[in-house]
Amino acid sequence: MEGDYYKTKETVKEYIRLAKDVDGGELINKLKEHLPSNTNVLEIGTGPGKDFLILKEFYTVIGSDNSTEFLRHLIDSNPQEEFLELDAISLKTDKKFDGIYSNKVLHHLKNEELMDSIKRQTEVLTSKGIICHSFWNGEGSEVFKGLFVNYHSEMALKGFFDPYFEILLLETYAEFEEADSILLIGKKSKI
Repeated sequence: MEGDYYKTKETVKEYIRLAKDVDGGELINKLKEHLPSNTNVLEIGTGPGKDFLILKEFYTVIGSDNSTEFLRHLIDSNPQEEFLELDAISLKTDKKFDGIYSNKVLHHLKNEELMDSIKRQTEVLTSKGIICHSFWNGEGSEVFKGLFVNYHSEMALKGFFDPYFEILLLETYAEFEEADSILLIGKKSKI
């Protein structure tokens, strides 16, 4: 993940303001169809914490972020909760999770970094672990506000995740415009 956009107090405040009307409630509703309530979930890239609060209604959640500024915001806003400073690629934790969730986070990874993250996710998941990730739909990549953004098609995501996960759901949805996003839910395969 390149760029400093999420690293300063000012840009974190700006992002929180820009994302105030956006959350992953519909994605979490789909996750609930595959992951039982009261199981433990790691959220990768908790950011402002809106999805974290929705996830907390159904699961035992540990949030994470690679931005010290977002972690400060999260801890200040939710002092009783647990948050880890984690990189989305290496996921350096000894904890095991029944589910891993991210909403528009893994698109900041280059293809080889995404593959490394997927492999590491299998290591921190329990044997029947479930993943739920959203991505921007499209092709190619760009740098936006200093951050790398990698677009994916359903076919490309299938190729990345198929060796490690049984894909339970792979569909486009509209976040801002029709079919601009992809939701992938998968179950850890026996490897």
